[in-house]
Amino acid sequence: MTIQRMDNVGIVVDDLEAAAAFFVELGMELEGKAQIEGPWADRTVGLDGVRCDITMMRTPDGHGRLELAKYLTPAAIGAGERNPPHNTLGMHRVMFAVDDIEDVVARLRTHGAQLVGEVAQYEDSYRLCYVRGPEGIIVALAEQLS
Repeated sequence: MTIQRMDNVGIVVDDLEAAAAFFVELGMELEGKAQIEGPWADRTVGLDGVRCDITMMRTPDGHGRLELAKYLTPAAIGAGERNPPHNTLGMHRVMFAVDDIEDVVARLRTHGAQLVGEVAQYEDSYRLCYVRGPEGIIVALAEQLS
């Protein structure tokens, strides 16, 4: 048995609107919004009394999706250091291919994003960088060179 596809990556946030605006600026499209609650949700995530707002974002090609979730009950809890370094164990970034890395970084800065390091070039293949956005989310950007 094999998987069919990767459906989405889920990110729990405190400011759902700011996170959605950040990913729209990146170029993702709003797919939909919903409130999730009920016994099925409780059983799925292993918590009691789940009620959360979600915003589904998708890449323009329709193949990649992010589920941004704001927990109303039970309240979200911090996972430790707010802006951990890149070598922290666990999931730490989502990567996107972009056409113009400088333009994307400039636009994301209007949403409070900051470069983690700097824009660097890997051989003659890619320009790459990490940007820390809302909620401390690290987004990797890759611009393929001719």
